[in-house]
Amino acid sequence: MKDILKVENVRKEYGKRNAKYEALKGVSFKVREGEFVGIMGASGAGKSTLLNIISTIDTQSSGKVYINDKDIKHMNQNQIADFRRDNLGFVFQDSNLLDTLTIKENIMLPLSLKNEKVTIIEDRVNEVATSLDILETLNKYPYEVSGGQKQRAAVCRSIVGKPSLLLADEPTGALDSKSARELLHTFSDLNKNEKATILMVTHDPMSASYCNRILFIKDGIIFTELIKGNSTKEFYQKILDTVAMLGGVDKNEFI
Repeated sequence: MKDILKVENVRKEYGKRNAKYEALKGVSFKVREGEFVGIMGASGAGKSTLLNIISTIDTQSSGKVYINDKDIKHMNQNQIADFRRDNLGFVFQDSNLLDTLTIKENIMLPLSLKNEKVTIIEDRVNEVATSLDILETLNKYPYEVSGGQKQRAAVCRSIVGKPSLLLADEPTGALDSKSARELLHTFSDLNKNEKATILMVTHDPMSASYCNRILFIKDGIIFTELIKGNSTKEFYQKILDTVAMLGGVDKNEFI
C-alpha cells in the first residue's frame, strides 16, 4: 500500500512579529491507501488548521504536504483547482448542497466539471446512489429530504469522481444520533468495501471509534495516536481515556 498523504514537519503561524500565534508546531504523519484515520483534539488544538492545509484551502508556514507524491504548496491557483477536483473529496458538517439543483444534479456536479460523457456520469451517479441507498431521492431537492439523506448525498458527491483522499470535517455534527450512526456506517463501508482512504476530523469519541487509527492533537503537535484492534468497544474506551488524559481536559470539550 502506498502513502496517499504525507505531512512532514508542518508549521502554521498567524500574525506578525510580537503578535505571532503558532497554530501548528511541527506536525508529521502519513496516511496509507485504504486507511480510515481520525483526528481529534479540543477546540484550538490545531486540527481544523491542519485539515485546511491538507485540503489546499490554506498553506503552511513551513514543512511539506504531499498528496499522491505531489507537493501541493508549489502549485498555482489553476493547478490547485484541478488537483483538488481530481484527487480530493470533501464532506462538511453542513452538506453544502446547492438548493437550486436536485440531489442527482448535485452529485453529478464534479463529473460535469470534468466534462465526462453523459453515459459515464449517469452510470456513476446511479452506482454511488445505490451504494448509499438514496436512489429514491435523486429527483428531489435538498430541502425536500432529511438531514441524513442530505449528508449521504454529499458523500455521493464527494466520491463520485473516485478521489484518492476523502476529507471529512465534523460530518456528523449537524445530525441526530440515528442519522450520525448511519453516516458513520457509510464511511466504514466505503473504507472496507471500496478501499476508500478517509481522513476525518471529529470531536466525538463515538464517531472516532469507527476509524482504524486516531491522531490526537494538543497545542499544535501530535500528542499520541491510537490504533484500533479487534474490539470497537475497547477502542471506544481507549478514546475516552485518552481524551481525559490530555492535560486533564474535560471530555465535554470533545463532544
